[in-house]
Amino acid sequence: MVPTIEPPDFAAIEAAALRIRSHAHRTPVVRSRTLDAIAGAQLHFKCENLQRTGAFKFRGACNAVWSLDDDAASRGVVTHSSGNHGAALALAARTRGIAAHVVVPEGAVKSKVVAIEGYGGIVHRCAPTMAARDALAALVRDRTGAHFVHPYADARVIAGQGTATLELLAESGPLDALITPVGGGGLVGGSAIAAHAIAPAMAILAAEPEGAADAFESLRRNERVTDVVPDTLCDGLRGGIGAINFDLLRIHGVQVLRVSDVDTVAAMRLIWQRLKLVVEPSSAIALAAILQHPAQFAGRRVGVVLSGGNVDLDALPW
Repeated sequence: MVPTIEPPDFAAIEAAALRIRSHAHRTPVVRSRTLDAIAGAQLHFKCENLQRTGAFKFRGACNAVWSLDDDAASRGVVTHSSGNHGAALALAARTRGIAAHVVVPEGAVKSKVVAIEGYGGIVHRCAPTMAARDALAALVRDRTGAHFVHPYADARVIAGQGTATLELLAESGPLDALITPVGGGGLVGGSAIAAHAIAPAMAILAAEPEGAADAFESLRRNERVTDVVPDTLCDGLRGGIGAINFDLLRIHGVQVLRVSDVDTVAAMRLIWQRLKLVVEPSSAIALAAILQHPAQFAGRRVGVVLSGGNVDLDALPW
């Protein structure tokens, strides 16, 4: 259920910013002298863990929902998601008064499923495979007429995610580098488009779990790798890199840094301790990458997107 799409341009990201500004939070950018000293760099943390639904995903979902014409919107929306995108789409749909169907694989984090239902999403359970997700989402779409909104391989979603970088650069001023987590690639793709439109020389990096390193392998082989079986604590980064998202990685020269789950948990704890912010492993991996690859960041002004804070408090990794 991933159609061939054209990537959004910078104008689409600017349009998305206007479209979602009455619905999405303008999240803060925070600093820490201690973390700067540890990293040997000036770190500017964009706190998307404080976004509505607790993750950057609301930006893309909101832009997709409010991009629909009235006729399409009246039939609702459908997606598949292990958590954050599903919750985001459910809330975005609620802001427009339409239905949201979310196909959720068995084994998804309980707190994230509860959030989907809490925002009014209609949950449909499936087996924990991408084939099962696609099949059930297609069935729901055909049965209801709902409009499919892919979690990351959707130009409207990518454009919405890019709005976080617009805000970051407006507040932080010029940066030498920007790093985000990478799973399906919607966040880093939108971020790269926005960043390079404003500062073409900026280095764009992405942090990826060692146990789900399909983006890293795709770049290494110069072809999209789709057979990686994810094995990582970062549940939000288990999705394979999308086709359009892989193209954006290549177009923008994104460097992917692999990070162990052990290092990610250590960085997650450090963020909780020093920034006093609740972040999930899929978010903390960006700081972990900086700390594990210091030569890439030493002496630079670095934007760090903290992508989400939806952690299961009954299953903390320490």
